[in-house]
Amino acid sequence: MSKGKGKRLNKKQIAEMLQTLFQQNPNETFSLKQIFKALKFDTHPVKMMAVDLMDQMAWDDFLTKASDNSYRLNLKTQVQEGTFIRKANGKNSFQPDDGGKPIFVSERNSMFALNGDRVKVAMMARRERHIKEAMVVEILSHKMDQAVGKLKVEKDYAFLVTEGNIFVHDILIPKKKLKGGKTGEKAVVKITQWPSKDSKNIVGEVIDVLGKEGDNNVEMHAILAQYGLPYKYPKQVEEAAEKIEPGITPEEISRREDFREVFTCTIDPKDAKDFDDALSFRPIANGKYEVGVHIADVSHYVKEGSIIDKEAVKRATSVYLVDRTIPMLPERLCNFICSLRPDEEKLCYSVIFTLDEEANVKSYHIAHTVIKSNRRYAYEEVQDILMGKDGDYANELRTLDRLAKKLREKRFKGGAVKFDREELHFDIDENGKPVRAYFKKSNDATQLIEEFMLLANRTVAESIGKAKKPAGKGQPSKAKTLPYRIHDQPDPTKLETLREFVVKFGYKMKTSGTKGAISRSLNTLMEDCQGKKEQKLIETVALRAMMKAKYSTHNIGHYGLAFEYYTHFTSPIRRYPDTMVHRLLTKYQDGGRSANQEKYEELCEHCSDMEQVAQQAERDSIKYKMVEFMEDKIGNEYDAHISGIQSYGIYCEIDENHCEGMVPMRDLDDDYYDFDERNYCLVGRRHHHKYQLGDAVRIKVARANLEKRQLDFTIAD
Repeated sequence: MSKGKGKRLNKKQIAEMLQTLFQQNPNETFSLKQIFKALKFDTHPVKMMAVDLMDQMAWDDFLTKASDNSYRLNLKTQVQEGTFIRKANGKNSFQPDDGGKPIFVSERNSMFALNGDRVKVAMMARRERHIKEAMVVEILSHKMDQAVGKLKVEKDYAFLVTEGNIFVHDILIPKKKLKGGKTGEKAVVKITQWPSKDSKNIVGEVIDVLGKEGDNNVEMHAILAQYGLPYKYPKQVEEAAEKIEPGITPEEISRREDFREVFTCTIDPKDAKDFDDALSFRPIANGKYEVGVHIADVSHYVKEGSIIDKEAVKRATSVYLVDRTIPMLPERLCNFICSLRPDEEKLCYSVIFTLDEEANVKSYHIAHTVIKSNRRYAYEEVQDILMGKDGDYANELRTLDRLAKKLREKRFKGGAVKFDREELHFDIDENGKPVRAYFKKSNDATQLIEEFMLLANRTVAESIGKAKKPAGKGQPSKAKTLPYRIHDQPDPTKLETLREFVVKFGYKMKTSGTKGAISRSLNTLMEDCQGKKEQKLIETVALRAMMKAKYSTHNIGHYGLAFEYYTHFTSPIRRYPDTMVHRLLTKYQDGGRSANQEKYEELCEHCSDMEQVAQQAERDSIKYKMVEFMEDKIGNEYDAHISGIQSYGIYCEIDENHCEGMVPMRDLDDDYYDFDERNYCLVGRRHHHKYQLGDAVRIKVARANLEKRQLDFTIAD
């Protein structure tokens, strides 16, 4: 048996050659003669071993025996479509469309696919061991056609160096396509040529030079461009917004319910400019109250199919980076015309409730309205008033707070899950540099607004989703199409892992029974671990068991809120699904037929995807500011706790400022540590020292890499 210079082929080599032949030709049937010729199997022992191996591959369902002496790839079980996931550490994987487990793809079998690309893969015959592996046989579509990075300009050529190994190779740029970019500048590059069998190079052209690395605006724009998010508003869309008439005609007012004389206020963060919700309040007869939830009537100004609407669909959401908002709508609309600014008449779409002292909804109606806000409050002002300080309309605010607390209590009794997660915020100076890092916690003022928004969203969803029963004996009418905000039940396997995990700390938890019983058990667990050493640890593990909320026209309810019907109605300035809901509600109130479900389901999927992308960009901006905040603190020591554990190291969060960094495994040099994934810990082989999620540690700041948005710590001696 020979290969090259007389080297004998072994069984493993023959198997790999056969696999490659069939995978690279997934639609062809090969006779034994063709196989032997293609692979230059020219000795009897090699041919016999190849036949044995092919029989085994057919037994394993990797191949199909087309006849006594011919084989082809078993496309039924071996070829799948899905998403390619590229990892910087080379552990790439393929996520099948059917939602099955990710399958490993080695670099040599990746066809240079990029992260997020849609690919077709062939399953590889299993090796002697059990690892399941796939090989990319076709790239169906690329997720992105642009990249962000740093330019390197040489005498005869230039290229873009990208962070995070998104691309296997740097992107070549012809000198005439540089758009004036210089070495060291950050740029956005459009890819014009992908890798192929003939060339491994990726070729591109510069579409925008962002500027010098380290400049705050450049870095924020780079984060947005990296996710394909816009960092400037198209001129023609802004021009269209300038032409919108902001005035409200007497005819328009006559078509609406008038709330201009009723006490109305907005309550928002102190730096907010886009006020899209307001509350009105007045006592009415028999100890009842009328509470109006008034939402900016964006769909009155933004017509479906208009240039502004098309841009809003594309964006689907506003993006909130640490130091700026990238709005879904042009500034003239979101901060001026639609924004519910004090002492200005504004058009709204409203849900008006009649509530009793126990916050029971006695009646409600949904109507187009006109309002005039009496007062714009920041959350801090309202919180002071609720704590007893004097202030404008103090009695009204305190009554609203009392009703909100009753609504909240009922929600948790009904099985809503209680996760009060803290959010990291920064105080920023005029150059965009962070000067303080702190956690923002929810309080009575934020919860007051939250409860009335939840009530409005739920009520709107029920008004359409609950099938109306006819007066006679007929069948209930079918619910009309509406985008819902849905949240599935937790993953049962992850719930069971959580139960097994908390038992070690002496806690009990239900993982079976009704939805309400499980969520009440979760809430009890959250309450019982409050203030304990293991609190953060248990909260983190519990959150991992939760599914992600998303948009869909197929309603399955919202598990986390314990609502059978829930939608997003209250933020049309910053979320496109809310605008869709406003339009459909108006159509249905005017007697219109049910909208095309397929069209709206596609829009829901797009909005869910864009929400995820926006969240990733927001997280990256937080990471960048975190590193920037810590870069002058190298060598400082801090008390911290372990906030995450991976096979490559431990994440630690500083107690004082909540900045998170990683202690790489290579710096844990006192022992060799094994990763115990089930128990969220690292265990030393020799000394059995354990690093567990939630443990207190003393760390030293070792490195702050702004380019990689990465903080490295070491364990302090």
